Amino acid sequence: MKRTFRKLVRMVVLLLLLAGAGGYWWLNEQLKPLAGGTDRYLRFESRTDLGDALTRLEKEGYVRNARALFLYARVRRQNVPVATGTYRLKPNLDRDAVLALLRKPIRQMVRVPAYYWIARTAKLLEEKEVCTAAEYIAATRRPADFQKLFPFPLPADSLEGYLYPDTYDLPPLLGAEQTIMRQLAAFQKKVWEPLGEPKELHRALVIGSMVQLEAALDEERPKIAGVIENRIAKKMRLQIDATVNYALQEWRPLLRAEYASVKSPYNTYLIPGLPPGPICSPTVASIAGALHPDKHDYLYYVAMPERFHLFSSDYGEHLRNIQKRKAALAKEAAKP
Repeated sequence: MKRTFRKLVRMVVLLLLLAGAGGYWWLNEQLKPLAGGTDRYLRFESRTDLGDALTRLEKEGYVRNARALFLYARVRRQNVPVATGTYRLKPNLDRDAVLALLRKPIRQMVRVPAYYWIARTAKLLEEKEVCTAAEYIAATRRPADFQKLFPFPLPADSLEGYLYPDTYDLPPLLGAEQTIMRQLAAFQKKVWEPLGEPKELHRALVIGSMVQLEAALDEERPKIAGVIENRIAKKMRLQIDATVNYALQEWRPLLRAEYASVKSPYNTYLIPGLPPGPICSPTVASIAGALHPDKHDYLYYVAMPERFHLFSSDYGEHLRNIQKRKAALAKEAAKP
């Protein structure tokens, strides 16, 4: 009887060892990296359980067996949810590399310059793989989709001027709507609230956008805004080159013929008063300058190579300042 029992125990132990060895072999096989595939991004729009994330990776062809890897993670006490974000998948990753990858969403800092208008920003975002240019442009033409989320009034047809220029964490695949929400949130924090919720916000953005593209120095922004106001008061056309560039949707030196040939409500060489909307996304300094322009009698200004401007009240003085600019440019060109 004792011999039979011992024999049975040995058999059970042997079977358990075989099962354990088989299970270990199976687990190791299922945890081997998958060959093939390419580098690509994968985005999780919300916090996701690790098991669900691994199942998605298995479907995408980057994990051999999601359940086996999930079991391995639990044994290693690495069963943590995957945070919202974008992740870069690579082929042939081992088990630990996959788990490490899912703990670190991509951070991609993207600088949106103040002198960019929507189409230029759209191209930048496409280059950074944040979204397609077409997706971004289309979303900016639907301000009503965002109005309920923000306290400041948005125009009906375009968010031009309201998409605050700044450096943002914009990972690949973030999408146009999430990008715009971050820009509008920055506008609220850096413009709307600090400037005291200005009443004539849209007008300030129109003038501020022209100031942004005309002035290089912050201290000159209220002064240039004052020139714009003076010309409007005298019913003079603003004649700002940047408005023609915006009408063309090209940032380049203008041809002389284009001042008159570009037919657009944005061409301030042809239309009186202000253009219908902003021509870029101005900084708070430009918007503040538009809200509080300097009081003076200047009607003209000329940019000098050192980035400051020469201001004048009459056309004769303006012509003399143009000659000073030409002389300064010639001097710069003559330098070795």
